[in-house]
Amino acid sequence: MTYYLGIDLGTSAVKCILVDAGGTVKGSLSLEYPLLQPQPGWAEQHPEDWWNGTAACIRQLLERSGISGDEVSGIGLSGQMHGSVFLDKELNVVRPALLWCDQRTAAECAWIEETIGAEELGRLTGNKALTGFTAPKAVWLRNHEPEHFRRTAHLMLPKDYVRLKLTGAFGMDLADASGTLLLDVANRRWSTEVLERLGIPAEWLPPLYESNDIAGHVQPAAAALTGLAAGTPVVAGGGDQACGAVGVGVVREGIASVALGTSGVVFVHDDTYQADADCRLHSFCHGVPGNWHRMGVMLAAGGSFQWWRNHFAFEELQQAQTEGRDVYEYLTALAEQAPIGSEGLLFLPYLTGERTPHPDPKARGGFIGLNLRHTKAHLTRSVLEGITFGLRDSMELVKASGIVIQELRVSGGGARSRFWRQMIADIFGLPVVTVNSTEGPAYGAAVMAASGVLGRDIPSLCEDWIRIQESIEPNPAARKRYEAYYAIYRTLYGTLKDTFHQLTDLVNEN
Repeated sequence: MTYYLGIDLGTSAVKCILVDAGGTVKGSLSLEYPLLQPQPGWAEQHPEDWWNGTAACIRQLLERSGISGDEVSGIGLSGQMHGSVFLDKELNVVRPALLWCDQRTAAECAWIEETIGAEELGRLTGNKALTGFTAPKAVWLRNHEPEHFRRTAHLMLPKDYVRLKLTGAFGMDLADASGTLLLDVANRRWSTEVLERLGIPAEWLPPLYESNDIAGHVQPAAAALTGLAAGTPVVAGGGDQACGAVGVGVVREGIASVALGTSGVVFVHDDTYQADADCRLHSFCHGVPGNWHRMGVMLAAGGSFQWWRNHFAFEELQQAQTEGRDVYEYLTALAEQAPIGSEGLLFLPYLTGERTPHPDPKARGGFIGLNLRHTKAHLTRSVLEGITFGLRDSMELVKASGIVIQELRVSGGGARSRFWRQMIADIFGLPVVTVNSTEGPAYGAAVMAASGVLGRDIPSLCEDWIRIQESIEPNPAARKRYEAYYAIYRTLYGTLKDTFHQLTDLVNEN
């Protein structure tokens, strides 16, 4: 038998899946690792934890599935984007990696846009300087840890560190490289001009690949640790958003995806390079070779719902543990008891700052409109509605750019709730589709592996492997009610921005 291994290096865990030659998932396993938050707004991880977790996950998955490493014909990697891995000449990790959700680089972002010019930066890279991106992290290292900057010889992204440990080969795919702020996205190459003007050594950066290019082969030491066969080809793979889009078949124009993970992403395919004039949407290379995509990112989508669960759902958590069910089933059932609009209660989901459409690390969350009638059901529903309104903000930018979308393909943990899927259809005014592939970015990574090994293009493989399971149409009456609430929601950030900044600065003084 022939199988393909998809690996997704997430923020909280690594996920590995085995897919057969027909696209059917034959095994799946996840292993968690710690997240470090040494100061407010900081987020770090040890790259060694990623590799140790990945090696153990692969080994255990092969053992549990009864599949031999010799039967794995190809491997693809997906991973959290933007994280900065700094290595010295001996390939030792210089310091813990700064992650995509780390917000410490606001001053460095301002310096980058001042040094290059915001408009020129957009022309060169297709994007703004944002705290999540990789280049500001390298500048931060130079400004605050110069001894670590001097030691650094290699800069790479999280999944590329894992592939280095797996294969001994350096490399980065174009989709993930697009989020470094160091790539000429239009021409699919490193931007010599940006590197020179920021003072980041070009020799730090690895070779670039399309996502289905074979970028290395499993080396003997990694084979011994994982149970894989030495010499197994490993493709370049992609960032989690490109892989997630491939994994649900967003590989042609007219289809968009909404990914409901810790962050939330609205993702649309572009056959040609089309940068947003004000860089409010990200313009990145796609995991489909020679194609691009645009996306908007909400930093705390599922993260907001998780926050609500962790701090305010004690009864539901206890009931879920007693009955062996998912606590989110109880919370969405509770939300369904409240009416549309939660009786005038709106939730702002900016719990970790925001990226799209408000690139503001000082943005903050809040409940607006509370009164004595509001119950836990109202608050729970308002959290889901606020997340969905925030995601619609990105879709409004997509529509303003002239892209016509016929359907949304929803993935991630939140996609399991039919109630939430109907809410998305009603708020976006678009059919919401689910597909048979539910393993997210790991599945897209497996598609890329099969594409590279078989020499087949990614869209044709998606057509063979991915099938629509359900389509939910918008409810016209619900849509009309949501439009009124969304109009108010859109005014809140502008009204409260100064307050958010004052509160954040006051906290930072202490």
